[in-house]
Amino acid sequence: MAELKVRRSQLLSTYGVGGLLPDENASFMVASLDQWDQGHLTPVPEPRLARALNVAALYLPSASKKTGSVSVIRFPFIQSCSKCGRLGDLARLKSAWNDPKCGFCKSPTLTPSRLIVICQDGHIDDFPYHYWVHAEYYSPDPGAHLLELKAQGRTSSLGDMVVSCSCGRKRSLADAFFPNAFGPMRCNGRRPWLGGAKFTEKNCDKKPRATQRGASNVWFPSIASVISIPPYSEALSKAVAADAGFLADPEALTPEGRVLITTAAKKYGGKYSEEEIIAEIKRLFHNDDSGTANTAQLKKQEFAALVEGREDGPGRDFVCLPVDVDPSLYPLVTGVRRVTRLREVRALFGFSRLTAPSEDNPEVKTSPLSPEDHKVPWLPAIENIGEGIFIALDRDRLEEWSRQEFVQGRLEQLTANAKAAAAQRKQQPAPVDIIKVAVHTLAHVLIDQLSMDAGYPTSSIRERLYVDDDSAGVLLFTASADSAGSLGGLAAQADTSTLANVFREGLQRLSWCSADPVCIESTGAGTDGRNLAACHNCVYLPETSCEGFNGGLDRGLLFGTPGSRDQGLFDAFASDLSGLTPSIER
Repeated sequence: MAELKVRRSQLLSTYGVGGLLPDENASFMVASLDQWDQGHLTPVPEPRLARALNVAALYLPSASKKTGSVSVIRFPFIQSCSKCGRLGDLARLKSAWNDPKCGFCKSPTLTPSRLIVICQDGHIDDFPYHYWVHAEYYSPDPGAHLLELKAQGRTSSLGDMVVSCSCGRKRSLADAFFPNAFGPMRCNGRRPWLGGAKFTEKNCDKKPRATQRGASNVWFPSIASVISIPPYSEALSKAVAADAGFLADPEALTPEGRVLITTAAKKYGGKYSEEEIIAEIKRLFHNDDSGTANTAQLKKQEFAALVEGREDGPGRDFVCLPVDVDPSLYPLVTGVRRVTRLREVRALFGFSRLTAPSEDNPEVKTSPLSPEDHKVPWLPAIENIGEGIFIALDRDRLEEWSRQEFVQGRLEQLTANAKAAAAQRKQQPAPVDIIKVAVHTLAHVLIDQLSMDAGYPTSSIRERLYVDDDSAGVLLFTASADSAGSLGGLAAQADTSTLANVFREGLQRLSWCSADPVCIESTGAGTDGRNLAACHNCVYLPETSCEGFNGGLDRGLLFGTPGSRDQGLFDAFASDLSGLTPSIER
């Protein structure tokens, strides 16, 4: 078998645990973490994120070509012969596992089944070809039936593919994708990425859904990320966190464990005293106030660090310098920071199928990355280095603006859309934060303009929103595992006059949309009607750039609507932002 080549970042975003990895004429599934070779993994020091995800450590997958640290299994199990059309698993086709060839016609190539079945609880299995052909005549001994899959040669659609059995029954795959295609059949609960049949979940009552093995709904990653902030971004903190395997043990703080501290001090080249190492161990691993934090608490800490700023210095991954705010941006913008260096850590903690997890759909089940009876105390993660711009906004003025009748009307429409979508799924609707919608839309406007001014593609600039009851702000940053994430082009746009021009030109350009008046008059766009005035012609961004998958956007909140031209966020501050407020001619 040829060597499988996958970038580290893809093991979190595209081909993670439980996901399907294509390889020419083969298909594999990435196995659970307990089957990975931990000896070839590199620690990623980020205690804030590790504690938030209830694990002891984070590890970077190995990039070694000589030793594979990531295990895979062959999936789908069912293969088809392109020559004789026989359908079945490798044993059925008399083929060796590591050299898939049809044992009947000696065809050099077996093709993995195009179709598989998945369910909302994250289970996955082969397409039930035997059941599909026989339905109510299903045989308890499918081994007595020989299946074939052949194309009729009329079209390239699934309706042209016919499954036939040696018993004489046959059926096309034309309606395999229908929601009730399998009738009373229920999911069998298989979780092959965890190992053998003992990890199958019993009594799953979900209906299996057929899909193509390369479809985007087969695997949605659940990823948590943080920005490294002081003191966790300091060199000593990173060094101690990287050695958490033995320094986190309470034994290290006892007189008998002093040798561990001495060994660590020597390992760090004598740059830190044993007392400094002990103090850092206590802060990182034994602080009574360092319990599990949720995403909101992590972001609150980051917001405070960004507002406070941080000068450059040796071994620092977080450098955040204050920049004077252009008078034309007052009173809405209260602070600007040039973030010349930042480190982002992203960890995969689960995945889902059929439906992606989101704030508006929190009840999506997250599938585990390791078996319940053999959970590993770590998660796969990657670290990216980059730079960006932080913009703090006046929360009090946003609160005052949000109480206007026009804004409340937009809020009522978005809330009604959320309730209607939740009712279809028989769930409770997620509350709509209208201030967050406005800040989110502004972030998209600025990213769109920065992509032209800073020289970065739009897909490489990301947003990180900080909106809660006490604060409002946005970090626009670019980060990658190589030097492209730290070229400085984005941070340079934080200059006082330069950023003012970014606001001015971005707001002027996107104050109208080529899809107007349809766009600006929309009462519900995007998934579940989470947007109002937003589309691909104006404020939508590549999904790599957006925290909310292009949900929670409304250009009308910034610029008003034809019936309320003076009620938008920037119209409301027209007396103070006269240099920035675009004219709205529709």
